[in-house]
Amino acid sequence: MASLEINSLVKKFSETTAINDISIRILDGEMVGIIGKSGAGKSTLMRLINRLIEPTSGSIAYNGIEITSLKSKKLKQWRSKCAMIFQQFNLIDRLDVLTNVLSGTLGINFKLLKLLKIYSKKEKIEALAYLNNLDLSDKALQRVGTLSGGQQQRVAIARAMMQNPSILLADEPISSLDPKNSKVVMDDIKKINKQDGIMVICNLHSLEVAKEYCDRLIGLSDGKIVFDGQPSSLTKELAEQLYDLENE
Repeated sequence: MASLEINSLVKKFSETTAINDISIRILDGEMVGIIGKSGAGKSTLMRLINRLIEPTSGSIAYNGIEITSLKSKKLKQWRSKCAMIFQQFNLIDRLDVLTNVLSGTLGINFKLLKLLKIYSKKEKIEALAYLNNLDLSDKALQRVGTLSGGQQQRVAIARAMMQNPSILLADEPISSLDPKNSKVVMDDIKKINKQDGIMVICNLHSLEVAKEYCDRLIGLSDGKIVFDGQPSSLTKELAEQLYDLENE
């Protein structure tokens, strides 16, 4: 079984150590929640995995391939394989839903026709199928800017799936959503994990959401791993330490 292997990973910003000697192994098909307070290093870890930022030292490998040494075309291929959804959705408001979803193919097939937004019939059918799975097919020709936050995040999920990823990274995917839309989005992410067998690594601020949806939790504090296990194994005392609850 393929796995993501992170070994002795360090990321420093000037004098600040954001990620401090992290080593973890995540298997295909796992749904892992990265938990901890703001500034613990959760988003930095996500960006290191996707190679949006470079590590200071250490290594990341997937299925035996060293990720930290990839360049140019192979790096673009990795970012397609390792799709990412963000807190801010990162959609183009003035374009319709279908075009936003189809833009997920740009990382795979970066050709002039794609820049001109000319997509194949097969790609359009695939995009509509993802929208249908997310109960958004009736919004396909609607401008993204007219959708609710929850709908926009589901469009972002469909766009990520157009990359045909092996890993889905979700960086605070529900932090700007109300409880109802948060549940819909997390249900969709969980469905992708279970039905497609895709590894999901989800950075979550809410401990309760993380415990409900994730098979495994990795707790970060000051860039270090302080917990790695099943949600049921996380003690109340450690949870309070992770979130500084005793200081609130």
